[in-house]
Amino acid sequence: MIKLGKVNTLKFSRQAGREYYLEAAGKKVLLADTKIAKNVQPGDALEVFVYADGEGHLLATTLMPKAQVDEVAWLRVAAVNYYGAFLDWGLPKELLLPFSEQLGEIQVGKFYLVRLFLDAQGRVAATAKIAPFLADKLDDTDELAVGQKVPLLIADATDLGFNAIINHRYWGLLYQNQLYQPVKKGQRIDGYIKQIRADGRIDLTLNPPGYAKVDPLAEAILARLNAAGGRLDLGDKSPPEAIYKTFGSSKKAFKQAIGALYKQHLIVIEDSQIRLVG
Repeated sequence: MIKLGKVNTLKFSRQAGREYYLEAAGKKVLLADTKIAKNVQPGDALEVFVYADGEGHLLATTLMPKAQVDEVAWLRVAAVNYYGAFLDWGLPKELLLPFSEQLGEIQVGKFYLVRLFLDAQGRVAATAKIAPFLADKLDDTDELAVGQKVPLLIADATDLGFNAIINHRYWGLLYQNQLYQPVKKGQRIDGYIKQIRADGRIDLTLNPPGYAKVDPLAEAILARLNAAGGRLDLGDKSPPEAIYKTFGSSKKAFKQAIGALYKQHLIVIEDSQIRLVG
């Protein structure tokens, strides 16, 4: 079965003149990448993105878009005309965001969070009305588990931190006071499920499992490093007075905290300074 608006693995079928066809379940799909087609043989399997053109014909390309159907993406507006807005999604033909699927004024050059879907004609389109497709709460706690690694798409900043979209399906929250690196809207990043609350809402963290063992002083150190651009003039040989002045802690506690961060490959420790990895 061919899935429109998604990546499929199809077999090369035949050449008809200058046209090349792939096939699956008895359906033929025109391969748009003629340069690729010249290097394949009948029966070869290709990983392709399949979509329908304006007349409903099935097309396939080995170019991969920035998002597929049922996924949320942060895409730039390339043009606006009387049909709607057109988004750069990584393919030569831009993605339509119809007027009926827009929220507020859309401006060329700006980025927007959109979800991809198939319209009534089976064509891939975008909607900015993503709220109905994202759940605030987790109904089935078996689907996500505490400590699980998940792909995140950073959304809007809040008073507490940043909302993030989990697996294109759920909302979660990253707390500002627990972030050890800067994040911004539209950024894709891996995170972890920190907590699933009793009401089903999801708290997130960028810290890998086991980081919870690090005491609050380590979180304060990471926050200060982040604010200082990734470097802090306190290290393994720094005097206790300087450490206490900055963090209100003993040198022993400071060394334990930076040691824990070092073991998790988060920082580099030197005699007179510490630095974030990378």
